[in-house]
Amino acid sequence: MKKQINVVGAAVVRDGTILSAQRSPSMSLPGKWEFPGGKIEAGETPEQALRREMEEELLCKIEVGEHVETTSHEYDFGVVTLTTFYATLLDGEPKLTEHSEIRWIPATDLNSVDWAPADIPAVDRIMRDFAS
Repeated sequence: MKKQINVVGAAVVRDGTILSAQRSPSMSLPGKWEFPGGKIEAGETPEQALRREMEEELLCKIEVGEHVETTSHEYDFGVVTLTTFYATLLDGEPKLTEHSEIRWIPATDLNSVDWAPADIPAVDRIMRDFAS
């Protein structure tokens, strides 16, 4: 039985663009893009985990909004269940601490980068949401 890993991601929206982060060479899935976030710790709600992870990883505060998607994907290292939420910045500008790059990508052009497989269903949903 593979390890189950529960994570959250933030699709931070600003002026029709979405904050996207590229995984660094030291991370699993190096070079892949993802919505920033991280693991849900024991006793945390997904929303609490997302606020904490954004403060730790990108040094900014967010307001967690509507649920976008929850997906599971099996990787070599375990089964990742990713819950993605829309979010807005409350305080601070995202800063690189762990990722190799962060970029504001127009919501309708999200498929212009190479996403981690677990993020793709949320990417598709966000592109549909912004196309209408």
